Amino acid sequence: MNIDIQSLHFKADETLKAFVLKKTEKLSRLDERILAADICLKTERSETTDNKICEIRLSLAGQALFASRKSKTFEQATSEAVEALKRQLRKRKTQMSKGRN
Repeated sequence: MNIDIQSLHFKADETLKAFVLKKTEKLSRLDERILAADICLKTERSETTDNKICEIRLSLAGQALFASRKSKTFEQATSEAVEALKRQLRKRKTQMSKGRN
């Protein structure tokens, strides 16, 4: 799986990139057909502290999945987005297995 991490309007440090990479790589265990993951980290101008956004787009054979989460930290937003994608992958796998019967 090819993973591309972009940080818009700020420079992400290596520990943040390593965290995002580690979390995203775990998704390949759920579906071996994942080709690539495009991750975008950005901040939003906001009155609240929940202004860190993580957007993840997974490219699968013939399909794409997407999740976006906003939180106080990039780490938390990433974790929540990865969990959302795990649910999508599990649902997709269940639907595919039901279709084969």
